Amino acid sequence: MIETLHTGPPVRDQLMTIEEVVELLRMPVATLPTGACSTAGPRASSSDGAWHYWRDDVMTWLDAQRDSTGSGAA
Repeated sequence: MIETLHTGPPVRDQLMTIEEVVELLRMPVATLPTGACSTAGPRASSSDGAWHYWRDDVMTWLDAQRDSTGSGAA
């Protein structure tokens, strides 16, 4: 039998702060596009002046960046 210690939501379905996203992507916060109209970065939503991202949206955007470059790098 295989046991798992993970009891929370699936890893790709967690709400992330902008700080968590830039840490995951290893990029400066100023480089990450924000705003409801921004199409240059992962989808984001604002609540009380803070930007939040669904991890699945970040991973989907990252996959698309890799696919668009064809080099395996974002």
